[in-house]
Amino acid sequence: MGYMYILECADRSLYVGSTRDLEHRLAQHQEGEGAEYTRRRRPVRLLYFEQFARIADAYLREKQIQNWSRAKRLALVHERAHELPGLSKKSFKPSAEGAREE
Repeated sequence: MGYMYILECADRSLYVGSTRDLEHRLAQHQEGEGAEYTRRRRPVRLLYFEQFARIADAYLREKQIQNWSRAKRLALVHERAHELPGLSKKSFKPSAEGAREE
């Protein structure tokens, strides 16, 4: 059994992790025994989690979500799956330096 989870830290930043024992891991984060990132940003609050049959799958999901923007993570947390594809697209604007006059 494995879990991927998203925490909100005291500074409102989001932390993504994975574990075999969610309850124990949350207690570690709260006590300052978890990741160094959350140790400096306590207290933390569990916003979201997903359960997996294998810890390896939870870890892969963690790595996927770690690369997401804050907006995309919050869309997942707030069950707005319809917004996820649009949040994956980047818009590029041509720079003035890149434009040529002909």
